[in-house]
Amino acid sequence: MNGHGGGHDPRPSEAWHFFGPADIRKINKAGYATPRGGDKGAYQNHVYRNNRVIVPFEHLEQVDLVKYVDGYVVRLFPDQYFEAPGIVRSRFAEPNAPVVGRDAFVLYRSHASLEEFPPPPDWEVRWLSRDGRAVPRRGERVKDSGDYVLRLSNVGSSRPARHEGPPQGIFAPEYAPAQTNFECQAMLAWLIVHARSSPYTTSQAFHLKRILEYSGLLGDRLERAGVTRNGLSICPLCLRVIDYEELHRPIEFNQVDGLLNAALQVEGATRSTKVNLFHLEPLVYETLNHRPTSVAWGHATCNTLLGQRHCYSLAELQEAGRKIGFIDDDDELVTFGWMSNDFKMIRSPHGAVWVQLSDDMTVEEQSASFDAAEDLPLTAAVVEDEPLAEEQGL
Repeated sequence: MNGHGGGHDPRPSEAWHFFGPADIRKINKAGYATPRGGDKGAYQNHVYRNNRVIVPFEHLEQVDLVKYVDGYVVRLFPDQYFEAPGIVRSRFAEPNAPVVGRDAFVLYRSHASLEEFPPPPDWEVRWLSRDGRAVPRRGERVKDSGDYVLRLSNVGSSRPARHEGPPQGIFAPEYAPAQTNFECQAMLAWLIVHARSSPYTTSQAFHLKRILEYSGLLGDRLERAGVTRNGLSICPLCLRVIDYEELHRPIEFNQVDGLLNAALQVEGATRSTKVNLFHLEPLVYETLNHRPTSVAWGHATCNTLLGQRHCYSLAELQEAGRKIGFIDDDDELVTFGWMSNDFKMIRSPHGAVWVQLSDDMTVEEQSASFDAAEDLPLTAAVVEDEPLAEEQGL
């Protein structure tokens, strides 16, 4: 703010200092990279997104390594690096190939892989040091040494689990540079202020508003993206207004079509809240999609239903102009909504939404599935429409 005293913080979280502790924790958590089951992949959990990332070797060609300004390390599985015990695959002798011990490490996840491709005698487990002394965790001036990490489970094995080597980085699709991560938090804080029945006022959020205005993140954009409606925060998928208490209320599954059995299986066994961080674009390796123009608050169940798909707003679909409908009994065309050009989503003007669950199979995939079906035991079927059955060769 103009005229402030003391040092200047270019990313001032004090802009939402008027929040209660629960909301501050919510905003902090949104700034963390927290992949499920992260420890098995040697991932760091609950650290800010502007940290070093792990790039799986199989995704190396999909990513632009330059965008990871906080650093990266390549993860290799033993069978990716070795073609036989002690024999390294020829591709790692090529120029610009990742080098184990420098910008890559080998991750052992099973006792079987450790036995089949044991580490060479001169390799050592990864470890951390600062100024030449071993340290237990990452931090400023901390250096990585070593070649491999063990995350050996005892599942399916009589041998004990082994956990050696520190976490190596965060899940790459969740990465965001520090300024981008801060702007995402500021955007989410603004949407908390504008949740229905929020205990906060816009006059309290003056500093927050100026930050977002400076970054060009307010205005009509929020309504067009389906993040707010009439100034209130909404779930981008179902378009229902977000109630403030939903940000902290435990999730419920028994009121959602398609998830009715989940209450019997999950309710009470999760700490997830009804409304959580929602990405309008899926987090993928190809692009950095944790951006302030792509984040919102949304229902956890809507997040589940959307999956790894782009959440098209109604405005986007209307602008594309691809109407969808059906022929009624009077041979009249009845349109009821708009569909995305990639066929992934349909929306009605009143908020109903349809999401494509799976893609059409290619001819080759269909042939393969029919070939597989021919190998299955023959079962009886009742065919009521004989002409149709005849036409289909049944």
